[in-house]
Amino acid sequence: MTPGAALERGLRELQLVLPGRAADQLMQYVALLTKWNRTYNLTAVREPLEMVSHHLLDSLAVTPHLPMPAQGTLADAGSGAGLPGIPLAIARPDWRVTVNDANQKKAAFLRQAALELGLPNVSVHEGRVEAWRPAARFDVVISRAFAELNDFIASCRHLAVVLAAMKGVTPQAPGCRVIALKVPMLDAQRHLVLCPAS
Repeated sequence: MTPGAALERGLRELQLVLPGRAADQLMQYVALLTKWNRTYNLTAVREPLEMVSHHLLDSLAVTPHLPMPAQGTLADAGSGAGLPGIPLAIARPDWRVTVNDANQKKAAFLRQAALELGLPNVSVHEGRVEAWRPAARFDVVISRAFAELNDFIASCRHLAVVLAAMKGVTPQAPGCRVIALKVPMLDAQRHLVLCPAS
């Protein structure tokens, strides 16, 4: 199966309808990741087909579950290669998405990706989340990079109204809502944990 066909099938299974050029932009993003990965080692996943399931569909599976208002603001903390922030920004051009990473090379990739993919709704914040003081709180701060849920909550609660953590196996999350996700072509447990930031 080609990466493009895999994306099409995955979107059908997720019942996600993307705007205009979004599917092309997602494939362009995979091409960019593949190219930059040779130099910068952004992700352990090397094959474009695997990137579709492990990165694109994994990121997009959370879209219907995020408590985002129309024209909402989302921050992706510790975004790394732009996951899940860039796919979410492509799927929802009405959201304003800030991707964050403390690593200079990763931040450079994120700026380049936003530019090359033509994403006016994406901005990049380089620096540690603990020291980040945006002018206003984000509606949602999401991350799939933080190892521990408690660390994520402690580091990011000042940034958001709602914290959204992407996790594998069912996490222990008292006081939070845990949503089981089914990611097409990915034979692994996936969960979204929604926690009030205050």
